[in-house]
Parts: sequence; C-alpha cells; structure tokens
Amino acid sequence: AMAEEGDAYRLRCSLVGHGQDVRGLTCSFFPRGGFVSVSRDRTARLWAPDSFNRGFTETQCMHGHTNFVSCVCIIPPSDLYPHGLIATGGNDHNICVFTADDSDPLYVLSGHKNTVCSLSSGKFGTLLSGSWDTTAKVWLNERCMMTLQGHTAAIWAVKILPEQGLMLTGSADKTIKLWKAGRCERTFTGHEDCVRGLAIFSEKEFLSCANDASVRRWQISGECLQVYYGHSNYIYSISVFPQGKDFVTTGEDRSLRIWKQGECAQIIRLPAQSVWCCCVLDNGDIVVGASDGIIRVFTKSVERIASVAETEAFERELSQASIDPKTGDLGDINVHDLPGREHLKDPGTKDGQTRLIKDNEKVEAYQWSVSEGRWIKIGDVVGSSGATQQTSGKVLFEGKEYDYVFTIDVSENGPSYKLPYNITDDPWMTAYNFLQKNNLNTTFLHQVANFIIDNTKGQTLSTSGEFSDPFTGAGRYVPGSSAGASTMPAADPFTGAGRYVPDSASNTVAPVGEVVPYTGTGAYQSAAAKVENIYFPKKDAVSFDQANPMQILGKLRELNGNLEGDCKLRENDFIILEKLMSAPCKTSAETPTAQQLLALQKALNWPADIIFPALDILRLAVRHPSVNENFCSEKDCVQFVHFLLKFLNPEGKPANQLLALRALCNCFVCQPGQKLLMELRDEVMTQAVELRLSNNKNIHIALATLTLNYAVCLHKDDNIEGKVQCLSVISIVMEVVEDLEAIFRLLVALGTLMSNDRNIVQLAKSLGLDTQIKKYVSVSEPAKVKECCRFVLNLL
Repeated sequence: AMAEEGDAYRLRCSLVGHGQDVRGLTCSFFPRGGFVSVSRDRTARLWAPDSFNRGFTETQCMHGHTNFVSCVCIIPPSDLYPHGLIATGGNDHNICVFTADDSDPLYVLSGHKNTVCSLSSGKFGTLLSGSWDTTAKVWLNERCMMTLQGHTAAIWAVKILPEQGLMLTGSADKTIKLWKAGRCERTFTGHEDCVRGLAIFSEKEFLSCANDASVRRWQISGECLQVYYGHSNYIYSISVFPQGKDFVTTGEDRSLRIWKQGECAQIIRLPAQSVWCCCVLDNGDIVVGASDGIIRVFTKSVERIASVAETEAFERELSQASIDPKTGDLGDINVHDLPGREHLKDPGTKDGQTRLIKDNEKVEAYQWSVSEGRWIKIGDVVGSSGATQQTSGKVLFEGKEYDYVFTIDVSENGPSYKLPYNITDDPWMTAYNFLQKNNLNTTFLHQVANFIIDNTKGQTLSTSGEFSDPFTGAGRYVPGSSAGASTMPAADPFTGAGRYVPDSASNTVAPVGEVVPYTGTGAYQSAAAKVENIYFPKKDAVSFDQANPMQILGKLRELNGNLEGDCKLRENDFIILEKLMSAPCKTSAETPTAQQLLALQKALNWPADIIFPALDILRLAVRHPSVNENFCSEKDCVQFVHFLLKFLNPEGKPANQLLALRALCNCFVCQPGQKLLMELRDEVMTQAVELRLSNNKNIHIALATLTLNYAVCLHKDDNIEGKVQCLSVISIVMEVVEDLEAIFRLLVALGTLMSNDRNIVQLAKSLGLDTQIKKYVSVSEPAKVKECCRFVLNLL
C-alpha cells in the first residue's frame, strides 16, 4: 500500500556517526533504499533502512583515505560485482573503490595531483573524476583512460550524461564544459562564480548550481533555459527527484530548499552553517549532510515521520543555533528597528518566510511553516557566530578550500599577497613556496614561516565541535575577484580549448574470445555461406601506390620554368627523379643514390604554392626501404615529420594537405618510418585530425588511412595511451566524414584496435561508438562497409 503523503517535508530521522562535516552523499544500489555518506573524518559509511521504517542503521564504515573524503558515487552492478561498487574521492588525491561488505578498499586509483572533489559513474564501468588539479579523468578497469584538460581552475562537479560518450564538468573558472570522446565540444558560460554542482534533468537538459547563489537549467545544445534564485549564499549541491521534474538544493545559508515547477516550494533550515550535500532516495525522501557532522533525512510520508520527541529535539537544536548576520542569510539587520515578540501573532505569508524579533536585547530568528501553521525558531542572531577562520572555517582561494588565507604586506607601499595555508601543511615549506611563487626575496623565509606559526597557534586537526566551514569568517575571499587563476598549458590543436591528454598505462589485458563471424539479423544463410572476417585485425600498413609518373614530371617541368636560383632543377635532375619514382615498383631496382635524394631535396625546397608535385614524388619514393631509412632514421628525421606536418594546417592548400597525409601513410610501409611516426604519434594525430573539417573526400580517405596505419601498429604493442587517442580520433572523424571508403577504413581501424583488448571494447562502448556506427549496417554498396560494420558491432 502507498504510504500516506503530506504536502510538506518533515524530519524523518537524524543520524549521528561521523565525527566531522558530512561532505558527500549518494543512494546505494545495495542495500535498496539505503545510501552512502563521506566525511572530513576520513571515513565513508553505508546506511541501510531499518525494519521500523523510521531510521537507518550504519552497516559498514569504510577506511582507506589518509585525509578528508569529499565525494562519493556508486559504480552500477556488473557480473563481477552484482551489488555494484562504492567510489570515494579525497584530499589525499586518491580515489578508493570499495565493495559494500568490506571496510578496506578493493583498489585505489592514483593519478590526480590534488583533491578529488567530484565523481560520476557511467555505463560499462566507466568512472569520471574531477579535481582541484583542474583536470577530469576517465577511469575504466582500474586504469586512467583519458584526461580532460581545458578548465583553468578547480573542477568541483562532474556528470556523465545518459547519451553515451557525453560528459560534463563544472569549474571554479565559472564555466561548464561538455566533452565527447575526450574532446571539449562546448563551453557554457553564465554563472558569475564557482560552479559547485551538476544534476541531469533529462536526456537533453541538465542543472547547475554555483557560488553565485543561482541554479541554472541548460540545454545540451548550449542554451540557458532558466535561472532560479532563492538561496542567499553559496549553493553546494543539487539533486533531482526520481521522476526528474523537481529538484532540491543545499547551501551556505543553513538551508535545504525544495523546488517544484521552478519555484522554491519549501525551505528547511538546519542547525549548521554549511549544508554541504543532499541526495534524493527512490521513495522521494531527502538526505542531507552538514558541517555539524549529522545526517538528516526528511520525508513527506506520514508513516515515516519522526517521533514527537525527535522533532522537538531537532527544533530545540535549531532554536539554539547562532546566526551570524555577516553571512547575509537574513538580509541587512538593524536591531533598533526590530519589533518585539507580539510580531509572531501575525501568520506568515509563505513557507520558509523568516521574521526577526527583539526579546530584551536578544535578536531571535523565526521561520514560518505553512504545514504546521506556526512560527518555528531557527536561532539566535549574534554579533558573530564565531565562524571565523580561527575556528577552522574554510576559506576559498583560487577555487580551492583552505583553513586560512593570510594577506601578507611585504613592504609599506608594495602590493599585498595572498598566502593560503592548511593546518596539515608544513609552515616552512608553505613560506618557501609562497616566496617562490611571488618572486619575493628568500631572506623573508624566517619571517613568513614565523608569521604562519604565530597566527595558527594551537590549531590542530580537530578544533571545535561545529566544523563551520567556509567562506564567511574574517577576510572572506571572493573567488570572482581573483586574478590568480592557475595557468594551463596552451590549447592543443587536436581539441582546441579542451586538450585531450591520454594517460599512460600499459598493463597487459586478458584477450577477448575469438570473433564469431556475424551474418546479419534474421537472415537465413547456410553454414557454407557464412561471411568470413577478412577485414581485421589488419596486419600491414595501407599505402597509396597509384601514380602517373609522366604527368607528375610534366607538371614539375612546367612549374620549374618560372623558377630562378638554387631551387631550379636541371635536365639531369628530371631523369634522376623519374628513376626515383619507379624505384619501389621494380623489384630489381637499384638502391637510390645520394645524388637522387639531393635532387628530391632540391624540389622539396620549392615555395608552398608550387611544391605539390615534389610532395607527390616524395610520397612514392618513401616506400623504398633506403629512401624510408634516409628520411626516417637519420639525425634530421624529426624535422622531416615537422616539414610534412606544416602542410596539414587547415588554412593550407588542399593539394599539399592531401599529399603530405599520403606521404605520412606511406612512411608506415617500412620499419624506420613506423618507428618514427609511433614516437611522434601524439603530435601527428593531433595535427592530422584537424583536417576532418575539409570538404575534400580524398583528404578524408587519407586521414582515415593514417588512422588505420596507427591502429595496425598499436594492435601489435599494448600502448593504452596510443589506443585511447586513436579511438578518440576515429570517433571524432566519423562524426563529420561521409565518404564510404573513408568510413570503411575507419571501421577497419576500430576493429583492429579492439581485437583482443577488452578495455578498448569497453571504452568504445562508453564513448557510444556502437550507436555511432550502427547506420552503416544498412549500406548496400559497397558491401564491404556493411560486412565490416557487422563484425565491429559483434565485438561491441
């Protein structure tokens, strides 16, 4: 039977267990109806609903982090882990992954260089993490598969979207980025301060909350559909109700707010300054974690509501709270103008409305409850709540939290500098780094270190009962005013602003079973007619051999007529170059001489607007083992690749782009060329992928062939970093290319990469490559496209 529901949320229970701030919450798959919490006390705890339907019981306390735990998410159940896994991120830069029945981690993921403050899980076991090191990372099977770079400050929020391959990151640089296949597709701007939380609203929409006290609803296409205001201070977390229409938020104004149809329908005040996190259970109950270390659950169900005694205890706690007027939660307060207690006889006009009254010299705050038709005391307004930095309140600096941010004046007239410091830091090391960063004289070292020691006297890790966190105490730092956002390396041409840097890891993986040829759905075929997979894994490089040497030489002569000086070719050079072009075609061909190579070098020094016939001769000649060795293993070999890459500039001449790509493809024919191009893989693929936007189908075919040749080499050595980059390139190029020959070569590349590598198969699935290629199953001509596509889908 359905539990009877009231209109408003009321307390269901208060759960004591954590020793410090509760920083993250998430619903658990197992036990059903339960949740996991994480805290600054370095633990994660699993809570199961108790049999009386009122409260929850702590069933597991998990240890593994050496510092605060700041976020948590559940990795969905798999065959190996039918109850799913619990992932937690911490200030120790690590991610710990637990099973529900063990207090020690199953494994630890290391790779971030600073606090991991956000986690999100996707299909097929993928995990996305966001960190103060300004990057997000994609993890699969205990390995980092991709690093998403592009933000210029801490990434506070991450989410994997329902559509495969799409990921969101929200940052202290005030922007949100959408990523596909490891590449930044779009940047959303609008928030005026750090983005703190993200929530998925529907397939095409998501919500964000920020330190600017607003919530925004966005379309994935980039449009901001709505801005919601209500909170009076930073908003830390946002969570959507199961049916996806309404949502809840929590923040630094001591409140949980419930939003219905875009309006704030209910405000619940808590006896803690920072309400860090919230999650909505399947039954619609709301769980919140705060800076007093207590977890509270609120419900609409009349059956699950707390006992009278518990409700009174909660209201008593709330009425004894101290409210600091400086936080701005109650607007500007002028004590002299406040009415007395009689003011509470008038009913409120809407839920959550606050009213201040003066009782003798004391100022009290009350909130109107529509469901109960009365004013509930929510605290005493004091000169200061004592929530200053001195009582371990956290302060934001450059988008990160610190115990202290000192202002240091080095000289009377000079500028002042910000010095962030955590109690766990070494004062001397902090002082040294501070002087280095600001180019200050190291003679100040003693002075600065002693300043830190004097101003943090007696501060150890556990200071006061209420861990009133941030940003409100003395000298509050507003991130928006900082000019010191950390600088990032220059944007990479592969992905523009959001440069994709795959992470290196090279463990061997268990081979996947033999591929069973796949004959098509519902088609009746006799066993003899089974189509055999002749397409992949491809073992040898594909080269461009077609040529008309007489035409090429004719063009060369014609262009040579207008040249003067050292570059001009003599009659003898033409005879030499003709031999060079035919060399690889004749098995008995003699080894090209140094004289022949000099003639080619001379032609390759021609200006860019007429160099294309020379590039074409190079493309043919480089297939010969000794020419290949000459260009690809001599001391100038890196310069040779850079010479070709400069023609791949998207603004360049299409003929040069095409022939340079073909020359790179043909370098793979011999061992020296393979070795050189594998060493320069990141740079070559990054530059080449930019040509996907060309509208020349021959360029697309050459780009697909280059990708295929890389896949052939990568299939032979288990270079996870290279495979991930190649997979990303296939996905990005497939999105824009229409020519079926290019598509066919990309499909062969994909099949080759995935053969015998289940990590790459899983990553390809999570990037949505199966949905990307499905349409090619119905291609009638050429048949090879459809057949190859079926074999690839069979792997996926």
